[in-house]
Amino acid sequence: MGVEGIGASVLRKEDRRFITGRGRYVDDMSVPGMKYAAFVRSPHAHATISGIDASAAKAMPGVIDVLEGAALRADGIGNLICGWAVSSKDGTPMKMGAWPALAVETVRHVGQAVAVVVADTKAQARDAAEAVEVSYDVLPAVVRGVDALKEGAPQLHPEAPGNLIFDWDLGDEAATNAAFEGAAHVTKMKIVNNRLVPNAMEPRAALGHYDPAEDHYTCWTTSQNPHVARLVMSAFYNVAPEHKLRIIAPDVGGGFGSKIYIYPEEIVCLWASKKTGVPVKWTSDRTEAFLTDAHGRDHETEVEMAFDADHKILGLKVATVANLGAYMSLFSSATPTYLYATLLSGQYDIPAIHANVKAVYTNTVAVDAYRGAGRPEATYVVERTIETAARELGVSPADLRRKNFIRSFPHQTPVIMCYDAGDFDACLEAGMKAADVEGFEARRAEAKGRGKLRGLGMSCYIEACGIAPSKAVGSLGAGVGLWESAEVRVNPVGTIEILTGSHSHGQGHETTFSQLIAERFGLPIENVQVIHGDTDKVQFGMGTYGSRSGAVGMSAIVKALDKVEAKAKKIAAHLLEAAEGDIVIENGEVKVAGTDKKLLWHEVALNAYTGHNLPDGMEPGLKEGAFYDPQNFTFPAGCYICEVEVDPNDGMVEVVQFVAADDFGRVINPMIVHGQVHGGLAQGIGQALLEGTHYDESGQLVTASYMDYAMPRAGNLPMFTVSTTETLSPSNPLGMKGCGEAGAIGSPPAVINAITDAIGNNDLSMPATPEKVWRALNAVA
Repeated sequence: MGVEGIGASVLRKEDRRFITGRGRYVDDMSVPGMKYAAFVRSPHAHATISGIDASAAKAMPGVIDVLEGAALRADGIGNLICGWAVSSKDGTPMKMGAWPALAVETVRHVGQAVAVVVADTKAQARDAAEAVEVSYDVLPAVVRGVDALKEGAPQLHPEAPGNLIFDWDLGDEAATNAAFEGAAHVTKMKIVNNRLVPNAMEPRAALGHYDPAEDHYTCWTTSQNPHVARLVMSAFYNVAPEHKLRIIAPDVGGGFGSKIYIYPEEIVCLWASKKTGVPVKWTSDRTEAFLTDAHGRDHETEVEMAFDADHKILGLKVATVANLGAYMSLFSSATPTYLYATLLSGQYDIPAIHANVKAVYTNTVAVDAYRGAGRPEATYVVERTIETAARELGVSPADLRRKNFIRSFPHQTPVIMCYDAGDFDACLEAGMKAADVEGFEARRAEAKGRGKLRGLGMSCYIEACGIAPSKAVGSLGAGVGLWESAEVRVNPVGTIEILTGSHSHGQGHETTFSQLIAERFGLPIENVQVIHGDTDKVQFGMGTYGSRSGAVGMSAIVKALDKVEAKAKKIAAHLLEAAEGDIVIENGEVKVAGTDKKLLWHEVALNAYTGHNLPDGMEPGLKEGAFYDPQNFTFPAGCYICEVEVDPNDGMVEVVQFVAADDFGRVINPMIVHGQVHGGLAQGIGQALLEGTHYDESGQLVTASYMDYAMPRAGNLPMFTVSTTETLSPSNPLGMKGCGEAGAIGSPPAVINAITDAIGNNDLSMPATPEKVWRALNAVA
């Protein structure tokens, strides 16, 4: 393949191994003497443990040992933690309940691990796990966030009276109340953002190996951020000293946020390996994934939006109850606060905003960041409300948005964020043109003639990406910095290795990162290898989440490339007897501008390593590293327009058209960006129409398999029309903004706005199942 730089739709390099079955995932890993783990899990949502009898299990064929939480605690293994400190509005710290990797006294959700069996085969381990007898004293359970706050609700943690984790405020409450006093119109809504199960293609897995000869631990795991996993497991969980712990995250089959966190299973596999003297591997089955992977969303919100007589927004009030499940996951406190309320201004110039968030414990799986992480929840609140307001005011939803768009940048919102650049009108116009909004009424009339109800809905989203800078997030309670690292190694023959702290689990980093090299030095991308996911190979990095690999991860690579280029030019200037400022690098050649004097790239690299003729005082080699910490978030934005047809007889919804017009700043590989948008749209439409996590009153997860949890399929989705506009971000050297989460952020409100337009009833919650749509439609009639 020829040289392909920035802006080229280069086919993904990594797909060769994936589509030929040569990917290497954790479950593919095997080490000599490896055994298998199966976890004994609670069948109850809330209970005390009165006894564990593992004698029968230990006597079964192939069983090496059955390990319990008491032994884990005795060995000093620490509780799982939340790494982002959020305080209540009265200044009191959040109430973090104890979360042991294996429950000892109390279980707080169905599926919580209470013991682990290690056996020769996976089947033997599972059979033995079923033979472990656990005696429980069942306690009352609570599953809904608002119910957990009621007087008399079951108490989950002694550390959190009334199940309240924090009662948090953002914005100026007095100014917002004053703005409402002068309002000509106020739109009020109750909004539910439904709980979701991430459902990455590859379930979680862990392989723990303790080497007694070296007193060293290795853990292969399905992680989006292996260095953070190593840090937390060593510094907080006391699994192993950091310098004696290696974390390897090989090929990972999707994450969507759910693989950011450290879970009990990888802790237990490492600990069990040392206890039993054998390597221990565990691979989740799909039901275990439903019962243990961190869920997403689950907000119940009351919102009010105030307008003046000219339809300008005066203020916004938001009160949200965020269900965080039975325990606080690693970033769970940040998701409904600093990743949610800070984006409640949307694309609009709103003078006054006040948000209150109450985070609560329930007897459900922990809730944390899931594709978009707070931004989808904020966008859904704002875009459902402004669309409803337009209908109440009798004005065009597009015109109401235009009237309130931010047009001057930088723009300081009332809720922390300072938007650095954007052109919201451009996205709206591009979306409306592609969707042929002017021709919609004719299409509605044609559908009516066929007995269908046609509706159009839009959503204008904005998100904060990059999840940096470190000083900013540190001041807001983050336990770690959110910079990124990179190292660029030029080998003696001129090939290049990029070592990055970012992790690729579907994003196409091996291709896009290589395109930076092609752009800078004119080398074929086949001459570039991207290395990530191994803490023994790559210097400390922060991983991949929050659409940060481009804006932050690639910026670190650019900084390292700057240093490599500068040294290469010094070497070439010395060899070619030219001024350093006259040296240019292009098409794999290092040349003196305006002359025919040149060296091939590999000749410069070889000279750097032979050291025979280097400038005085220069060290041999051609390898540079860099850390990059931006000064602001980036702010992708866009306009999504959805068209649906509803069958009034049964409430079935068909998405007949979906247009996405995004501003991602500079785009490195349009094909990969469009693929990211397509995937996000599928997840967002899935949330809007199909996906819903349901617990019964006893805390049993009744949607614990694909028989009951509806995932989107190709037949549920239309052909997407995707385009991009471009305003460069001034916050990083590439002008990038991030694209990985946008589709999941902007699409749910567009779909629900379209359905409610079709049926004439704004009171509709996600997922908009045929039954819900039919009931909403007939409530109007």
